[in-house]
Amino acid sequence: MLTAIEKRRSIRKYKETPVSRELLEEILRAGMLAPSSKNRQPWKFVVTTGAAKRDGLAAMKKGLEREKVSPLLPESGCHLAGAYHTLEIMGQAPVIVWIVNPLGLDIHKVLDPEERIYEICNAQSVGAAIENMTLAAEELGLGSLWICDIYFAYEELQQWLGEEGELIAALAIGYGDEEPDKRPRKAVETVIAWRDGD
Repeated sequence: MLTAIEKRRSIRKYKETPVSRELLEEILRAGMLAPSSKNRQPWKFVVTTGAAKRDGLAAMKKGLEREKVSPLLPESGCHLAGAYHTLEIMGQAPVIVWIVNPLGLDIHKVLDPEERIYEICNAQSVGAAIENMTLAAEELGLGSLWICDIYFAYEELQQWLGEEGELIAALAIGYGDEEPDKRPRKAVETVIAWRDGD
């Protein structure tokens, strides 16, 4: 597994080759094996291909267009062009998995401290599931892209999905048509603090 961690890349170019249901089920099972806070397993995976995928991308495009005139994320407008680019990448990938937290609270809800901690713990759990899926995809010779640009079109995608809970992310999966270089990481000394006690 350390090899998969070392080799994994965010893939932004995909071949048209379809991905078998058998491989997708293996990737999804890896997600379901992730640890979760209080074993809540706060995830649901909506797998889309073909026309269903195109419908999802149409909902996302509608949201990006709305974001130009009535932004949900006004301070993040500088990243909207990147979200359009992400939409193009999603169009290339044969599979888009939409990851939903069925226990999630509405993003407009003002949270008390306990609700906020609950949301943070569930978000960590879902993140672990997504990471498992990206590593499983790598092990199986597939590429993936963990996508958060969906938040620009949050309302439109929530309505399109029709799922209870909170849309957390999307994951593009397919056979990569690129081999990107390793991206730089922060220096070890800037992210690790050793505190030894007597």
